[in-house]
Amino acid sequence: MKTNSEEIIKLSNDRIILAGLLILLLGFFTWRSDLSIAKPLLIASLRMIVQLFLIGLILVYIFSINHPLLVLLISMIMLLVAGREVSARQKYTIKGLWSYGIGTSSMFVSSFAVSIFGLWAIIRPENWWDPRYAIPVLGMLLGNTMTAVALSIDRFTANVWNDREVIEARLILGENAREAIKDIVKDSLRSGLMPVINSMAIAGIVSLPGMMTGQILAGNSPNDAVRYQIVIWLLIAVGCGFGSMIAVKMVSKKLFDERDRLRIDRIKVKNS
Repeated sequence: MKTNSEEIIKLSNDRIILAGLLILLLGFFTWRSDLSIAKPLLIASLRMIVQLFLIGLILVYIFSINHPLLVLLISMIMLLVAGREVSARQKYTIKGLWSYGIGTSSMFVSSFAVSIFGLWAIIRPENWWDPRYAIPVLGMLLGNTMTAVALSIDRFTANVWNDREVIEARLILGENAREAIKDIVKDSLRSGLMPVINSMAIAGIVSLPGMMTGQILAGNSPNDAVRYQIVIWLLIAVGCGFGSMIAVKMVSKKLFDERDRLRIDRIKVKNS
């Protein structure tokens, strides 16, 4: 039982509004500076507030019911929304439903598999699908993997589009598809994984990661919080790595036919 000094400080609505005023202030200065990001910043902030309040209400219900089907349902909704975000962030997309399917399927294979392994073999709650563990773990993995997959695909398709003449020249000289885009694949995967690598490199020195901070604020021992954060970051890195590799592999398969011909016509360029 927590003592009075260990009780969580509850944040009232007026304190949240005070934090919101800072965003409005930032939006004003970005507008005055003609950065063209004031509107996206304010929309993203409002969207974040609404979504978090809604998920808070939903999680209270899910925690009280504690049923695996509800956990599966909310997990699938998270995955589908993440897949949509990956597709929406691309300037050069694969035509048709593949743009959505590649990101979604790569995150499903990587994030879900890594989350289940982490819950079942490492964290080991009484039920591996316990929503108090399963949903936060999957959410952190999906969020980071979504960023890695989006960056990897975006860099890959952009480089293929911009270097299409070079790729075709390599194919004419006798290289197969894998050899012709080898450097592009490396660059794309590096782009997707650098954010998580940088975050791990400064964790504990420059920044205190979110899960660790949350547990400390909740009154848990810093040592226990550190152990959880280490496990989560390692799982996130694995999810990002496999997710990015699967996504880039799937995109490359779509951009070449069975005769190793570059199918640049399968790329759709979005308007800027």
